[in-house]
Amino acid sequence: MSPTQATTPTNTPSQLDYTKARELMVEQQVRPWDVLDARVLDALSSIPRDAFVPAAHRALAYVDVALPLAHGEVTMKPVVEGRMLQALALTPSDEVLEIGTGSGFISACLGHLARDVVSLELHADLADAARARLTAQNLAGNIRIETADALAWTTERRFDAICVTGAVDRIPSRFLEWLRPGGRLFVVQGRSPVMDAVLVRNDVNGQRIESLFETDLPYLVGAAPAPTFEL
Repeated sequence: MSPTQATTPTNTPSQLDYTKARELMVEQQVRPWDVLDARVLDALSSIPRDAFVPAAHRALAYVDVALPLAHGEVTMKPVVEGRMLQALALTPSDEVLEIGTGSGFISACLGHLARDVVSLELHADLADAARARLTAQNLAGNIRIETADALAWTTERRFDAICVTGAVDRIPSRFLEWLRPGGRLFVVQGRSPVMDAVLVRNDVNGQRIESLFETDLPYLVGAAPAPTFEL
């Protein structure tokens, strides 16, 4: 090929139209999975998911797959993120606890939908990376990330909503104690490969659990089923 011959450019992750990909994710993946809340769709449409995905997987930011993070953690699929955010029915005055910061993307969505967000992340490197991403996107104003083990963390504070981004075998009682009256908790519980995403409502007459859909997530550290031994 001579130096004057033109070549046809190929798409690389840096050249992809992420804005268009985000629009298609919302319209072709999230909306068809019965996520119709306008505020949730606005959050997913406006917050750049690609900015929260590790560089090696950025080209897959808007594909309906869970993407790997460090320490065996993963991002949720976009459709699961949408269903979770919709189920929590957040209002602009809500105070929210997130258990498992991960990439920081869900933290950003919660901050978009609620007044104040506290997010707990076990791994300091993931917490630092999430803080940096939120700051780079000017989304850190109402979000505080703490490096902490949610199964040992203590607080006198109570929250309007809690979202747990890793699975549990059984819902820890401490998670329920952190809910205000009328509060909601989203969590995935059960045994892999078929787990149940549920919403717990802290109603006047007691806590009520609503089954939402089936999915599969890695367990929170310390929240997996106890190993069983067969003779």
